[in-house]
Amino acid sequence: MKEVKKAVIFDLDGTLSDSIQSIKYCADQAVARFGCGPFSVEQYHYFVGDGAANLVKRALAAGGDTSPEHFEEAFAIYRDIFRENCMYEVRPYDGICELLASLKGQGIKIAVLSNKPHEETINVVESLFGKGYFDVIQGQKENVAIKPSPEGAFRILERLGLKPSELLYLGDTATDMKTGKNTGAFTVGALWGFRDQKELEEGGADAIIAHPLELLDFV
Repeated sequence: MKEVKKAVIFDLDGTLSDSIQSIKYCADQAVARFGCGPFSVEQYHYFVGDGAANLVKRALAAGGDTSPEHFEEAFAIYRDIFRENCMYEVRPYDGICELLASLKGQGIKIAVLSNKPHEETINVVESLFGKGYFDVIQGQKENVAIKPSPEGAFRILERLGLKPSELLYLGDTATDMKTGKNTGAFTVGALWGFRDQKELEEGGADAIIAHPLELLDFV
């Protein structure tokens, strides 16, 4: 018998929030000082997903700059700019607010797990959905391995008092699919985000959906 799902962990960028313009706005400014960019939205779809440090490294590399010294400086600049502009043109995807309301109405816990820095993750989530709306918010922290490590997801499960079989994980990249699988969760790929169906399938998605409300079929 299928175990009832008691919680959903959401990725943030490309799953809950359409945030690519904020990422592009901040990263373009940071790497421009080293003669790189600006880059297209499509390029940023593939720069993101593995934390802010990897985002900056990929943007610099795309511009032909692989100097470690430049990375350290560019990363510091990016973090300063992003701290002030993490909500630039950010909005929830269509159907997300309705999905969250339905889950909460069914008594299902909701959480966010992001490779975005923790303070900015909290800022974005609370700006879009309100303080206290999510049961747990977990962004990138120095003492926690980034996705696809399941460490962040296990911390969320511990706080909720649940086990992996009671968890549904929703994200838009192969990194998210691997995170969900590494956690032991039922893992769903979101087609409205930054990556395509092929990547989600190759990442091991248990299911793939084209609209947020389709997630309700699996809880």
